[in-house]
Amino acid sequence: MSQRTIVLKVPPADQQRLRSRLDALDLEWRSVPHASFSARGEGAVVTLYKSGKLVVQGADPEAFVLQHTDLNLPAGAQKQAEPASAAPEADDPFAHATGPFVGSDETGKGDYFGPLVVAAVRMDAHQSQKLTEWGVADSKKLTDKRALKLAVLLREEVEYTIESLQPPEYNAEYTRFRTLNPLLAAQHAKAIRALAQPGDAVLVDQFAKASVMEAALEGSDVRLFQAHRGERHVAVAAASILARAEFLLGLAELESQEGVSLHKGAGQPTDEAGVTFARANGMDALGRVAKLHFKNTGKIARRLG
Repeated sequence: MSQRTIVLKVPPADQQRLRSRLDALDLEWRSVPHASFSARGEGAVVTLYKSGKLVVQGADPEAFVLQHTDLNLPAGAQKQAEPASAAPEADDPFAHATGPFVGSDETGKGDYFGPLVVAAVRMDAHQSQKLTEWGVADSKKLTDKRALKLAVLLREEVEYTIESLQPPEYNAEYTRFRTLNPLLAAQHAKAIRALAQPGDAVLVDQFAKASVMEAALEGSDVRLFQAHRGERHVAVAAASILARAEFLLGLAELESQEGVSLHKGAGQPTDEAGVTFARANGMDALGRVAKLHFKNTGKIARRLG
């Protein structure tokens, strides 16, 4: 597959937040002359030069920017990377489907606090049209309030399953798997196996090499498809909304249980919330609310000295 390059300008005020978000990913960091940082992984090589120029190279660099940063794409790339709706495309495995099909997506893998949530949705072509008319789209393009409202409608309209790992369970599973992608594939596989029927077409928003998800679903009688920017397909978009709603509710429940404010993401406000929590409860208690392998844990520990 051919490689492409896009270049973005990152203002100084946004550079640390970008680094914090990338720190949460399973990337291979490297040294590059005249660069503040450079890393490889998630299908791309991303380099931020000291001039503020961000260079993203890969088969689909726009997908990396959309999924893993909050930066705006270059004007020429925006149309390509963000289709107007979640309607199927010409090469969509669901484009001519008449029977049920399944979409799967996750939320929380880049958030220090809160659960990791995977949702799978099963629907037919008629439901697909209805959901598109509702404005079902990638949850990252929706406000929290809108995602929560759409999730209520979706729970009444489609078959779905949700697999949620709260921080204590997540930390135990991460210790067992040692890296994120196999753990994430296992959660996708659980949700899909609980929902899909033999012969169903299943689309997963691709987050790793195709072989990782294929191994997790080995032996299942489904037709597996994987695609970057999978949320452009309404089944995956619906799954992303249900996953996001579950994450938001899970994070709110943790805040209520612990009596603290827990921020989304993995940036500076998250570090501050972690310091506040650890001062009140001790570093050992962070595992109740946080994904401990994130670099935030070390930052919090150093702050507390």
